[in-house]
Amino acid sequence: MLCCAPLFAQTANQPNYAQEHYTKEEVYVTMRDGVKLFTVIYTPKDAAAGKKYPIMMQRTCYSVAPYGANKFPARLGPSETMMKQGYIFVYQDVRGRWKSEGTWTNMTPVIDKKKSKKDVDEGSDTFDTIDWLVKKVANNNGRVGQWGISYPGFYTAAGILSDHPALKASSPQAPVSDFFFDDFHHNGAFLESYIFTYPVFGVQKQDTTSKAWYSAQNIKANTKDGYQFLLDLGPLKNADKYYANNFFWQETVNHPNYDEFWQKRGLPEHYTSGIKPAVMTVGGWFDAEDLRGPLAIYKTIEKKSPSTYNTLVMGPFGHGRWSRETGHTLHSNVYFGDSIATFYQRNIEARFFAHFLKGSGDKNSGLPEAYMFDTGKKQWETFPKWPATEATHLKMYLSADGKLEKQPAATPGTKSFVSDPLKPVPYTEDLTTTMGFTPFNYMSEDQRFAGRRPDVLVYQTDVLTDDVTLGGEIMANLKVATSGTDADWVVKLIDVYPPDEPNHDYMPNKNVILSNYQQMVRSEVMPARFRNSFEKPEPMVANQKTDVNFRLQDVLHTFKKGHRIMVQVQSTWFPFIARNPQKFVENPYKANESDYIQATHTVHGDSFIDVEVLPASKQPVP
Repeated sequence: MLCCAPLFAQTANQPNYAQEHYTKEEVYVTMRDGVKLFTVIYTPKDAAAGKKYPIMMQRTCYSVAPYGANKFPARLGPSETMMKQGYIFVYQDVRGRWKSEGTWTNMTPVIDKKKSKKDVDEGSDTFDTIDWLVKKVANNNGRVGQWGISYPGFYTAAGILSDHPALKASSPQAPVSDFFFDDFHHNGAFLESYIFTYPVFGVQKQDTTSKAWYSAQNIKANTKDGYQFLLDLGPLKNADKYYANNFFWQETVNHPNYDEFWQKRGLPEHYTSGIKPAVMTVGGWFDAEDLRGPLAIYKTIEKKSPSTYNTLVMGPFGHGRWSRETGHTLHSNVYFGDSIATFYQRNIEARFFAHFLKGSGDKNSGLPEAYMFDTGKKQWETFPKWPATEATHLKMYLSADGKLEKQPAATPGTKSFVSDPLKPVPYTEDLTTTMGFTPFNYMSEDQRFAGRRPDVLVYQTDVLTDDVTLGGEIMANLKVATSGTDADWVVKLIDVYPPDEPNHDYMPNKNVILSNYQQMVRSEVMPARFRNSFEKPEPMVANQKTDVNFRLQDVLHTFKKGHRIMVQVQSTWFPFIARNPQKFVENPYKANESDYIQATHTVHGDSFIDVEVLPASKQPVP
């Protein structure tokens, strides 16, 4: 959901390609309820009656700056490629943000059946905007595309529901789909690392503005160590001293379960049959904010509207990083190749929009159903369906002797550890990332620092004698117990490199060695309180064996011959995830310091991780 400032704004009004080749117009577009939304239109200078262009639109809560008729961003559209190909680019401040009128609402609830002009949501605002644009903007060809990354990805995904006939192509990228499972929570577990973001989303502005109005509420931590700051903060209730007047914080605190407040903000359940625009959902395998969103939206449309042109792209990127080229493509310490963002922009994204907005617009786009990057082989692969039909299921049992086995022991044993919420397991060694919005590096970071702690259980295979490609969904099926009455369960899937693995030429940290590197491939957390229902939490019965089952997000990763597959299990993951008191309380946001207790957690040997395995014959995309 991050992108608090325009990614490509220029600081000075020096000539650039956009300024030389486009004209700019700033207008207010009136919605059906009378609210006016600030909208910026960039039109190619050579647009004419005989040379019409399609419209590419982005709606955002993060400002359409630079403001001013003579001020231009350094780049227009999703990429330089598309800017130079020529489109009418439109940017809009959503209602309640920046220079637009109205009241701001996080994840605006969808109103499926609108009974009057007062029933507005992002779908209706998208419809009204498109309707105005195709009627009022000169020399457009009547076709509209929409794109956006993160929160703008949500507006793109919600825009699909506008049902405007001119909307021909939609690309939600890293879209937020449900705040109880994306961004601010994972399976209802609160991401305490996001606590610094609440001013951006929880302060209403007083009037239309081009200046940030919320910065006065920013926490002045006087430290760069987020782990220590948030540990010293204590229980979450203490954040009220910063956010007593922050409406989104108060909403979060007062809705700890998946009640109507969160449910009506969930987006995928509103998709039905007959979705008309072509959809290409884009995500990054190492997106620390919105990995679930793209997968959930793609799969939901695939299931509910099978006749829709619906495709998925997943690359080796952190949050939104496919929108800019870095040359050597790395995530944390892992190098994936060169110019991967450019390949995506030119050969996937630009091709998608050109086909549906400038070309025939039929389903024969030349692109596959799923364009997926194998993060182990480090190459693009294509699939006619995702998850792949040829995948087979494999159960990896968490044996009491620390091995990952294909079968459970005849008499499964147990492994136990003491979890202390006052000494939580860090989620990262990179403390420079603990005070910002997005912890970019942790999703492929070396996990040796965690696996060597006594409160992290480690299970691994023998050295692999052949490549093993995991491609598809992952389910953790834990059989666990605790001496307390609540616990979070964190499962991490890890690729263990061989001892002779050499460092690559572009190591960002010269103090890191890839010898025996433990690359996190996928991870997820599940509060035991929600094991049976996200709506109605239940305590665990102390020392009673209990099923805690949950999905880790999808993966496409080849564990190479000579590597090992590892699984780590832990209960704290701080400050990425807020500490569970380990004593069941009705509302963890209001827990007292005395509620935080040590507990002994036990994992039974008949626990297993269910993965999907692909055959070895898949060939790389040229």
